Amino acid sequence: MSEADGPTIGVIGSYGGRNLGDEAILTGILGDVRAARPDARIIVFSRNPEHTSHAHPGVEPAAWDGIRRADSAATVARLDLLILGGGGILYDSEARRYLRLVLAAQERGLPVFTYAVGAGPLTDSTDCSMVQQSLDGAVGVTVRDDESQLVLEGIGVNSPITVTADPAFLLQPEEFPVEWLRREGVRPGRRLVGMSVREPGRAASRLDVDGYHRLLAQIGDFLVRRLEANVLFVPMERDDIKHSHGVLSHMTAPDRGRILHGDYSPRQLLGLMSHFDMAVGMRLHFLIFAAMSGVPFLPLPYAGKVFDFAQRIGVPALSGLAREVEGPLLAEVDQLWDERQARAADTARRVAEVRAQAHLTSELVTPLLKGL
Repeated sequence: MSEADGPTIGVIGSYGGRNLGDEAILTGILGDVRAARPDARIIVFSRNPEHTSHAHPGVEPAAWDGIRRADSAATVARLDLLILGGGGILYDSEARRYLRLVLAAQERGLPVFTYAVGAGPLTDSTDCSMVQQSLDGAVGVTVRDDESQLVLEGIGVNSPITVTADPAFLLQPEEFPVEWLRREGVRPGRRLVGMSVREPGRAASRLDVDGYHRLLAQIGDFLVRRLEANVLFVPMERDDIKHSHGVLSHMTAPDRGRILHGDYSPRQLLGLMSHFDMAVGMRLHFLIFAAMSGVPFLPLPYAGKVFDFAQRIGVPALSGLAREVEGPLLAEVDQLWDERQARAADTARRVAEVRAQAHLTSELVTPLLKGL
């Protein structure tokens, strides 16, 4: 044990980048670690240590991206356990950046636990080799979805792989007062729809950005008319603000739309969901928050992880997003609203099952933490 009063636990993932989905993942992991070992010192390897220190009080941030090997090795030498994850970090060209630190830890005999990671695509030989080597040397490997398990097994990972769920499902909401909505320019008295947009991604790769914004604006205008609602765009990272403005600029009812600008924590955004009558979005953790809050939601898939989540929860996805045809998209939005009550019980049951799977990661890592 490296500290007299408790073990030192390292956590490495895509943290410090001001992506609220990643910060939600870290919040869930930190809750697990503290519940099992309240005496632990926690070092979070972060791209932006200052942000991590502010967003997650009580942790010790450590820079790792672009840091000399000798400097990161000194930090690794203080650890008793390294947690890799969670989130989608094991993919081509990116996996190697995290796994250099993991392999350095394993060379020192440090146990590594893989916490509900997402994997794929993985085709690059260097990344595949590093993933296989590091995960086969891990004391436990958990992934957040079936697709990730298939990817890892496909590249030859031999360690047992347990499918759990995203750590964000472990979060409890914080209150998001109505006064905060007023501060954001949202007036009470109308229905409110939450919307999450980002760059087109694979879901609409043939569309130019302007055409993509116009397509999403059609959805926004339809929600305003069909539900007599206001629309609140919820950026999950900074670049989403630009795309939210792009969509809003093409709406015929831009006065009924607002963009969330405040600096909120993941738990506060989870609390925000209670104000929505419906949610339509692209970002995975925006959709997870909607599902956890019992809000009828429709995914706009841009990646396999969103399709996988939609399938797991049993909701349709706007598969027409890449077809540039507004009719089918609006029909699916309309159907979601009409069937929201009929689907509510099944969605709630599935969400409860996924939350239980998220707790399975806790059950697997807790004995390791208590044994340190």
